[in-house]
Amino acid sequence: MKKTILAIAIGSAALAMAPATFAQTMSANPGNTAHDGWFINGSVGQAKLDHGHYNDHTTGYDGNFGYRWAVNPSVAIGFEAGYNDLGNIHVKNAFNNKNVINDTKSELHGWTAGVNGHFNINPNWYVSARTGVYGWKGHGVSNDDNPLRKSVDKTDWYGGVGFGYDFNPNWSLGLNYDYYHAKKDHLDLSTNVYSVSAEYRF
Repeated sequence: MKKTILAIAIGSAALAMAPATFAQTMSANPGNTAHDGWFINGSVGQAKLDHGHYNDHTTGYDGNFGYRWAVNPSVAIGFEAGYNDLGNIHVKNAFNNKNVINDTKSELHGWTAGVNGHFNINPNWYVSARTGVYGWKGHGVSNDDNPLRKSVDKTDWYGGVGFGYDFNPNWSLGLNYDYYHAKKDHLDLSTNVYSVSAEYRF
């Protein structure tokens, strides 16, 4: 729990310091400036689990909604909530007559709630950051002397960074790296995710 609180505190501090940093890079051209409002986004990509009994590369996805406030014309900071599934979906199996859903592999899915920021480094290109609480449920083989397949759940943490392109004030596409910490009772399902995302801002 202390690690969870520490991770959220560090991420929140980074987001709080961002306005001063990114204000220095704001272009004289107003372009696609930040504004207050709701947003929704979704991403799909590779979920990589490489520890314990696993060396899995599965397809992961997530969806989020939230609200951001414009701190200045290049910075918007807000909150988010969402759901992800990072477990046993193997899209490539659709092309080799194997099961797309593989129940013998690791499984990880859960709900997220946290803070995020969208920082324009010029009128169109941006970087992003997010962190928060991850309430997950997982299934997998424990990493101990007598490995067993078990189901566990826990409240943990997540964090991520990304960059992308704002096509206009409403639409953007991005590339992201996210880490979801998920570890309990000798079962370690912590996962790295590399994804492509799309976002719509209302």
